[in-house]
Amino acid sequence: MYFGLFIALVPLFLGYLFKLTKLNLLVQINRLLSWIVYLILFVMGAELSRLDNLSTHLLTILTYTGLFFVATFGFNFIALLVLDKFSPSKIVSTNASYGSRFKMILESLRVCIAILIGFICGLVPLPIWDYSEDFTKIVLIIMMFLIGISLRSNNITLKQILLNKIGIMTTIIVILSALLGGVIAAWIVGLPIKVGLALSSGFGWYSLSGILMTEAEGAMIGGVAFLNDILRELCAIILIPTLIKRHTLTALGLCGATAMDFTLPMLQKGAGVTIVPPAVVQGFLLTLFMPILITFFNYY
Repeated sequence: MYFGLFIALVPLFLGYLFKLTKLNLLVQINRLLSWIVYLILFVMGAELSRLDNLSTHLLTILTYTGLFFVATFGFNFIALLVLDKFSPSKIVSTNASYGSRFKMILESLRVCIAILIGFICGLVPLPIWDYSEDFTKIVLIIMMFLIGISLRSNNITLKQILLNKIGIMTTIIVILSALLGGVIAAWIVGLPIKVGLALSSGFGWYSLSGILMTEAEGAMIGGVAFLNDILRELCAIILIPTLIKRHTLTALGLCGATAMDFTLPMLQKGAGVTIVPPAVVQGFLLTLFMPILITFFNYY
């Protein structure tokens, strides 16, 4: 239990103590984080391939993923539409210029390729796979430390977070509706409620949610967490251009934790610069709460 807490929280907060002022250093850290993500997903794919009764587990993973995605993303969608309709706070869209959605989807699919390659390599019986769990823990600690530095270096002050009502509102709605969906999905498939709550707490951060759930519940549940969150990102990318003009808060909320980074360019292209502050606040808060919630639900 305590090692799970250590992996998720301590390196994150230690990294948050450091602030980089040189842009080139921050760029290098972000580049290193990208490679670490691919490395972790590669190892995760290898662990999946080494499951006993693999074919049975794959069917279970796909079934669980479909149900959890429909429940969490669906409840997010409904709750955010209600917020869009009745919230006094609005974001006024100023433009609707888009690049290639297909290019962004392909970029997102690269992570699936990483896990697929790992899966294929894991089928080859090599002694190195016996140490994959220890290796993943070490790499994850480094990753969380670097993420802490990156968050601090983005110059998001506590005042900015507390004063941005839209970002706070969408964050609360996303968390509560996703957790509700997770409880219902867990009840349907017969999983413990705490596992359902943990699975629904990824908010689109597929690399970390997958590895944290793998550490706590095994490779099968880790695979469900990864696929659930990667589907969230893909669907958000597809839906942003359709929703951004009339349902701006819905488009923002569906992006989850990626609103601060990967999906931010699409949000800005559709709604203009006015959506950037709430998007950054939502992404920051969900990025901060995600490992805390998953760790809490897994170990308490």
